[in-house]
Amino acid sequence: MQLEILISKFQQKDEKAFEKLYRMYSESMHGVIYNIVRDHALAEEVMQDVFIKAWNNANSYSAEKGRFFTWILNIARNAAIDKTRSKTFKNSRKNLDAEYFVDILQHSDSFDDQTDAIGIKKFVSQLAKKCIEVIELLYFQGFTQKEASETLDIPIGTIKTRNRNCIKELRTIVLN
Repeated sequence: MQLEILISKFQQKDEKAFEKLYRMYSESMHGVIYNIVRDHALAEEVMQDVFIKAWNNANSYSAEKGRFFTWILNIARNAAIDKTRSKTFKNSRKNLDAEYFVDILQHSDSFDDQTDAIGIKKFVSQLAKKCIEVIELLYFQGFTQKEASETLDIPIGTIKTRNRNCIKELRTIVLN
């Protein structure tokens, strides 16, 4: 079934279309969410919330504004960031065990197999180092632009410009 037809049926609340889109995108979404929340069970929970939110707001998707995958990826990223900013999440992280830190050190490359399910690693790795740093922080670690600015010790205006230019460059690489 063509993606456009599938999305149209999804917008018309067709459950089979929902199931097919879930199977198509759930692994990628889980990987992106996991890289932000760093907890598999929580990532699974957020991912299910994302698909429910997409289902309830399906009519807000417009092919003229961008691809469906990008639309649902933004929902996933924002939901994961919202989850990390919640009081419950912050309280659950106050007393982390050593395994959490060992995991971070062992997996300092945020592009794990689940995130790379969409093949993004090969595209991002073609960017300049300064672009990789910004994209890593903003999109794979869930930093806000302000947090990325502070982490990289770069003015926030530079972060915004670099983000915009790097995403534009990434888009060009992906489309070629």
